[in-house]
Amino acid sequence: MNLKLFFKAAEQIEGLPQSAIGNSIKQLNDESLDISKTDLALVGVTDNRGTSVNVGVQGAADAFRKKFYRLKKGSLTYRIADLGNIQNGADYQDTMDRLKEVCEHLMATKVTPIIIGGTHDIALPQYLAYESKKDLISVLNVDAKLDVEDEGDENETFLSKLITHRPNFMFSYNHLGHQSYLVEAGALSALDKLYFEALRLGELRENFHNAEPVVRMANMLSFDISAIRNADATANANAQPFGLSGEEACQLMWYAGMNEKMSSVSICEYNPDMDDQHFSTASVVATMVWYFIEGYYNRKDTGQFNSDQYTKYTVSFEGTDDTMTFYKSRLSEKWWMLVNYGDKMMDRAYIPCSYEDYTTATHGDFPERWIKAQGKLI
Repeated sequence: MNLKLFFKAAEQIEGLPQSAIGNSIKQLNDESLDISKTDLALVGVTDNRGTSVNVGVQGAADAFRKKFYRLKKGSLTYRIADLGNIQNGADYQDTMDRLKEVCEHLMATKVTPIIIGGTHDIALPQYLAYESKKDLISVLNVDAKLDVEDEGDENETFLSKLITHRPNFMFSYNHLGHQSYLVEAGALSALDKLYFEALRLGELRENFHNAEPVVRMANMLSFDISAIRNADATANANAQPFGLSGEEACQLMWYAGMNEKMSSVSICEYNPDMDDQHFSTASVVATMVWYFIEGYYNRKDTGQFNSDQYTKYTVSFEGTDDTMTFYKSRLSEKWWMLVNYGDKMMDRAYIPCSYEDYTTATHGDFPERWIKAQGKLI
């Protein structure tokens, strides 16, 4: 694929200090750029036709770059490209089709796209880019609400299309940070019946670390900045007085970066027309991406559970022949549980979990996460 046909090069950021991360990023028009030797690629979306409310999102990627490029580079070696902004199509669907094609190509080349800009419905082409992989994937959505409206703009209705898409290649859909008074009870009930996991804002606040196994399960992440409270991210027409803090948003992005399965990320709904004079929301988005990149280059787990990098724990249930198997990484101290769902050796899945899931099993109860995984697999 000739990526130059799909993109308009990003504006050059002048006057960067030597230590700035922007100096470690190759541009699409750089003759030395070999995309196959890149780990991460920034992809800007400048089409705002997915909304009639949050108009202004078309400037998000460029405003983000002005903040992101000036952040300090970490100590590790980066292999990052900035492909610029996708050329808008004659109609909105053309733009979405181009985004899908670009993501599909990048992931086939083992490059993780980091998509910035646009409305939340860009998660749909991001998801459809996995269709050719022929593998079941898990989707993580961070949003203050569920975009499952029957009618309205694309960014208010796309989630139903994503979940009900045929052919179905979704193993799991998980949702973080929703606020109960913004979500219909029926929508949450439907997720529960499908054995999907949703942690509302209050549950995250009780123990934020509970989000880590949910993030670690995902192959793709879509992050609507309306999930961040207005005080920290005011530049969004749907901003709420309550929500995640900027620090918590960065923590989720760090978890996502550390997740060796995570292969695409999008951050959407940032509207620079509504930002303050210091472009503080652009700084939040830039810092979120910085934490994802740092997490990516600090990945530790290999997923080779039979190696000496993992400790195996077997839990027996008194009075029965039932057992559960857990694995703990000696490198990261993260936990997984083994779920068998058939008679063959290949009928098994390693599901990210928490230490609390292990202790629940040691007390004689099957963890709820294990029950939901069984429901999805059988």
